[in-house]
Order: sequence, then C-alpha cells, then structure tokens
Amino acid sequence: METLKILTYPDKFLSEPTKPVENIDEKTQNLVKDMASIMYQAPGIGLAAIQVGINKSLLVYDISPRDEKRSLQVLINPRIVESEGTTISEDEGCLSVPDFRANVKRAAFVLVECFDNKEKPLRIEAQGLLAVLLQHEIDHLNGILFIDRISSLKRGIYKRRVKKNLNNK
Repeated sequence: METLKILTYPDKFLSEPTKPVENIDEKTQNLVKDMASIMYQAPGIGLAAIQVGINKSLLVYDISPRDEKRSLQVLINPRIVESEGTTISEDEGCLSVPDFRANVKRAAFVLVECFDNKEKPLRIEAQGLLAVLLQHEIDHLNGILFIDRISSLKRGIYKRRVKKNLNNK
C-alpha cells in the first residue's frame, strides 16, 4: 500500500465532498489503522480520510489525554442530524492547515449518526471538545476547512502567507 500523508491547504482535493463508504472490508480496516497511526504521529486528535487523499466518508479521533490509554474512535458515513446553540471553539487548529489557529463559531451541541468500523450503527450526543471535533472532521468530509468558517480578513491573511511560502520554495 502506498504511504499516506496529510494533504495541506491549498490542495484542491481538500475541498471535495467525500463519497460514502459502501462496505467495511479489510481495505477499510487497513485505512483506519494507517489513519490512526498518522493522527497519533502528527500529533492530532482527529483525522478525516480526505485529509490523507482518500475520498471516503470516514474519520478517526481520540480526545483522551496524551498520557492516558488511547481510545481510538472510528466513524463511518457520519452526519450531523441535530445541532443546538452556539459556542466559540478557541484556538482551533487543523493538520491540513498547519501553523494557523483561530476562534471558530460552532454549534454547542450536536447529534451525529454513523457506523463504527464493525458496522454497528452509532448515535453520538456531544458537547464541548467532542462536539467541536465532530463538526470539524465532518466539515472535512463535506469539503469544508475550518478557515472557511472564519472572517474573510483572517482567512485572507492566512492564504497570503501560504502563497508567499509556496513562492519562496
């Protein structure tokens, strides 16, 4: 299998909506293992398949503190079916948007429906960090980066910095 790597902005693939996972086979299980490894190595707390160049509606996450036992979660074909309230996620960052953090307006509560990697249907009610993470990663699956949710002024500053860095390489 080819080695997966994290795609970064301005890669156009990141703005593509993903295709649903049709069946959870050995290939899917291997993808989950590879994604978990990349996420932990990065280090990050969530990773969507689109971020490693795979057009599938699949994400992995682990919000357990670094020094505790790992608790990898796998969501397949997740979708937000309910959301309530608003909150500002402070200092939100992304493995695909390196060296940039921002405050992002998010729903305070979300209800997500999906499957795990054993084909079991899940309903996840989330608030706090988990709600922010689920919205962030599901946005990826819909072709949305967190910088698409910040002010055009801040987004413009980041885009100019990236363009300048690319031109200097």
